[in-house]
Amino acid sequence: MKNTVRVLLFLLILTGAIFIFRENLESELFRIFSLIITFSVFFIGLVIFLENRHPTQTITWLVVLGSFPLLGFIFYILFGRNYKKERIFRKKYFLDKQAFLTVEGEANEIPANRQSKYAGQQQKLVTLAQRLGNSPISFTTETKTLANGSETFEHILQELKKAKHHIHLEYYIVRDDEIGKEIKSILCRKARDGVEVRFMFDAVGSWQLSKKYVADLRKAGVEAVPFGPVKLPFLNNKFNFRNHRKIIVIDGMTGFVGGLNIGDEYLGRNKKIGFWRDTHLMLKGDAVRSLQLIFLQDWYYMTNKSLLTEEYFPHVPAGRDLGGVQLIAGGPDNEWTAIKKIFFSMITSAQKSVWIASPYFIPDEDIKSALQIAALSGIDVRILMPNKPDKRIVFHASRSYFPDLLEAGVKIYEYQHGFMHSKIVIVDSELASIGTSNMDMRSFHLNFEVNAFLYRTESTRKLVNEYVNDIKDSKRLELESFGKRHIGYRLLESTSRLMSPLL
Repeated sequence: MKNTVRVLLFLLILTGAIFIFRENLESELFRIFSLIITFSVFFIGLVIFLENRHPTQTITWLVVLGSFPLLGFIFYILFGRNYKKERIFRKKYFLDKQAFLTVEGEANEIPANRQSKYAGQQQKLVTLAQRLGNSPISFTTETKTLANGSETFEHILQELKKAKHHIHLEYYIVRDDEIGKEIKSILCRKARDGVEVRFMFDAVGSWQLSKKYVADLRKAGVEAVPFGPVKLPFLNNKFNFRNHRKIIVIDGMTGFVGGLNIGDEYLGRNKKIGFWRDTHLMLKGDAVRSLQLIFLQDWYYMTNKSLLTEEYFPHVPAGRDLGGVQLIAGGPDNEWTAIKKIFFSMITSAQKSVWIASPYFIPDEDIKSALQIAALSGIDVRILMPNKPDKRIVFHASRSYFPDLLEAGVKIYEYQHGFMHSKIVIVDSELASIGTSNMDMRSFHLNFEVNAFLYRTESTRKLVNEYVNDIKDSKRLELESFGKRHIGYRLLESTSRLMSPLL
């Protein structure tokens, strides 16, 4: 199948060249190649049909291919080839699962002395997360929510400087700017001092990262590895599956996860974007083992080097009950779309409230229906989003969902103080998720993501307070006024939404 698509792509490029110089070609030859591209589009349409995707995706692809054959063909090659993702990542999924069983053992049950505190919906969610993510729950891990780039990078820089044995970093976007250079300097210095430093960055997300930046790291002794390198995007069937995770593990004892990449814009230094509102999480304790394991399995996937040894999983003494913490990895290698299903369970189990913050909101029918039903049932459902785009198509596609949600009683707020990039779900002020996953189909089905799920922790209470403050800096949308927006915006939103199932 892969070779067939590559041949078809070659024919498409050749056809384009013929189109450019068509005046110098016989009309009969031009018609022959027109038939070839028509056959190519028909073939792809048949492949999409036989993949048994969601009907919305199938119909959308067929409409695009039928209406715009040449453009649809190119778009499919770039973003649509999901037919092999199970085969591509099946081996990784089973290796990851086996690694969790080897390091962590069978997923643990909530101890008897904590059953009363974590009864009901917490117990069900813990069980679901364990079965979907193969991840244990920790009750003695210290967590600290970090609001915005200044607080986040202050703590990250402090902890990096304390490293004694190893530093592991995994990021979607890394920039060679002021904060990027500062982190590079620390990593190089630590590597020269004998600390093991491993640095993984997504090849597409960090495509602007200079070769000199990576060369400087390697020269100092840092092992720097791109995730999913793409030499020829059109011919690479992994182009559409990106590593969106943001992970730091220091000495196996301290970890970071959340929404911030490495770049000056996350510190509000981009004048066009302005203030960047985001949320990160620092962890100290045995839940860091799960974060470590996620990193090491990604490292093994790219380097074929296994590091599942005791030195990377130090023993953590038992401590007092600080609330439950679970780290869940999601991605195209996961057969259960774990993070989406946990989100769905959180929404449908809510008794009082569901509060969501996401910069990119393109729900599938499951999530959309769950939110509508919760709101219609009297649950306080809120969605907090940015009021200005950094990705225009996604921004306008998100707004196309607003009327149906507003009609059901969902409260939608647009953040006014800058750009909202936090990725938060809070249920009943007791359960919370914080991590890298957006509330959209790309995060659910295509990206490698990681989220921390918190159960009655001090960090959960802080997230609640921060969310309330963010609402004060936001404008609530009203159904009546939103429905009066210009027809041009509606057309743009509908067009963007039509494209969203393709991504």
